[in-house]
Amino acid sequence: MKVLLIGVGGVGEAIASIADKRDFLEMMVLADYNLNRAKEVQAKLGNPEKYPVEQVDARDGKQIQELVKKYGVNIVVNGCEPAFNESIFDAAFEAGCNYMDMAMTLSHPHPEAPYEKSHVKLGDYQFERAQKWEDKGLLALVGSGVEPGMADVFARYAHDHLFDEIDEIGIRDGNNLQVEGYTVPFGFSIWTTIEECLNPPVIWERDKGWYTTEPFSGEEIFDLPEVGPVEMVNVEHEEVLLVPRYLDKGLKRVTFKFGLGRDFITMLKNLQELGLASTEKVKVNGVEVSPRDVVAATAPNPAYIGPKMTGKTVAGTWVTGRKDGLDREIYLYQVADNQECMKIYNSQAVVAQTAFPPVLMMELLAKGLWKATGVQGPEFFPPEPFMELMAAYDFPYGLQERDSAYKEAQKA
Repeated sequence: MKVLLIGVGGVGEAIASIADKRDFLEMMVLADYNLNRAKEVQAKLGNPEKYPVEQVDARDGKQIQELVKKYGVNIVVNGCEPAFNESIFDAAFEAGCNYMDMAMTLSHPHPEAPYEKSHVKLGDYQFERAQKWEDKGLLALVGSGVEPGMADVFARYAHDHLFDEIDEIGIRDGNNLQVEGYTVPFGFSIWTTIEECLNPPVIWERDKGWYTTEPFSGEEIFDLPEVGPVEMVNVEHEEVLLVPRYLDKGLKRVTFKFGLGRDFITMLKNLQELGLASTEKVKVNGVEVSPRDVVAATAPNPAYIGPKMTGKTVAGTWVTGRKDGLDREIYLYQVADNQECMKIYNSQAVVAQTAFPPVLMMELLAKGLWKATGVQGPEFFPPEPFMELMAAYDFPYGLQERDSAYKEAQKA
């Protein structure tokens, strides 16, 4: 497979590093607006022929199309902030090339009732164009990271194999990570974290459809394997938009909750109150700048904090329902230990955990184990090949059977 990777930040570097160890990859073009960053990653990989570098403006569809043609790539992998998704998605289509991203096109809140009604939802732009992609025989695999991505595969696996009826599918993510010298560091893309945490969280219910609520609402304590109890809150995320499109079995509710921590939530609220979360440009000494871009440029870069980080991060899918007439509750999850990720991949845990799933999915597509056209989320595909491949990548999953009538019956 020949890949055009647009965006070679922390996740992009980890994608290249992980893919380098697999036999499906013939070439990966490292394309970034910052050419020096692309060259830095190329030097680490040590194979300039396999990893050519290019400078690209992700907003310029013509440049992307020219790179697709120049290298004859099979797929465009979008490793940029979601703000660039529309231009990269459209450029891949115009170039006649398959596409993959880890976060879908952005939402826009309801103008009158932002904390009650959904409006333009995550991925709407892409799914509205699904028929055109299908007519052209192309695939756009959207939401292929860890969350969304792996979590959606877990949801499909639970749906197909572990339940007869489903009440709720909830993504639950948290960690005990600490970074020496920092109280509230960003473990992932700064721009994206601000976007998803301050936007109105979206929830799906069978009787109501998609609706929104206040940021940081729905507090609960969730016990994470190898980490322990973590306070979690509602956060806007793609799984809530994807899961109901593909899965049923009586599904009543879909949620996403993340363990942000009190200090991190306070910091985000302060950014919002000061106007520093805004993407609208303001004039500073005659220069127009986006406040959020300034925060992203000045905060510690998630790609470089790994050596100072300790702890584990847990991503997973919590499902409740019934099996064989008995109530059942499970948590399918993956644990990433920062020390192990740094030792093996030289990437911090949050970044590495995000990078594994798209590489697995690329391999499944390259080997024909996943096939599709149109715009599809990970739930569309059979989950078994992905989950079987996780062990080969040294990226194992766990299944926790939580207290329930079904668990007690299994003991007996």
